Amino acid sequence: MSSPNHSERRGGMTPRLVVLHYTAMASFAEAKARLCDPAHEVSAHWLVDVDGRAEALVDEARRAWHAGAGAWGGCQDVNSASVGIEIQNDGMSPFPARQMAGVERLLGDVLGRWGISPAGVIAHSDMAPLRKRDPGPRFDWRRLALGGLSVWPEDRVAKAQGFSSWAAEFGYRGPEEAVLGAFRLRFRPWGRGPVSAVDAGLMQDLAQRFPAVL
Repeated sequence: MSSPNHSERRGGMTPRLVVLHYTAMASFAEAKARLCDPAHEVSAHWLVDVDGRAEALVDEARRAWHAGAGAWGGCQDVNSASVGIEIQNDGMSPFPARQMAGVERLLGDVLGRWGISPAGVIAHSDMAPLRKRDPGPRFDWRRLALGGLSVWPEDRVAKAQGFSSWAAEFGYRGPEEAVLGAFRLRFRPWGRGPVSAVDAGLMQDLAQRFPAVL
């Protein structure tokens, strides 16, 4: 374990979520250096390189400092309730197939180790929609869902006015505009404009099948 930036999980919590990030840095070495620098006071449990290699930086039993301010469902202290995975990516580039395969292997291990459901795998942007965009619109969430490592909505439409209530049921917290942006980053990155019947329908499906229970 390489990073000194960790603490005890508060309130006796154990991981119930996995939060995925991109590093937004030029290289694995730079990202690791930052995550292991006590001056920056940030860390993650895992760092995944472009070739799929995963390196442990913080023991999963400890509280890594990766999520920051935000919430998911009823959980306000996401750091204490989650495992954080940083994925080496500059924030603009595609995620290589070998890297996605490495993320899948790691996720399978983490979910099995802690009994976390696929619905517990979320984006940093999901739990902090006002301030974060990672892992961004180029990350392949549907691939994870097809492998049973995340969730994906079934096609349907619904009244746009119901979007916010369904979003809260699924787990999002924040103003509608910010939540819509986070939702689209993950599920409809091509979406534009105000909430549509498609946005609302997809969110309704997610809320009904995968309501947040934290």
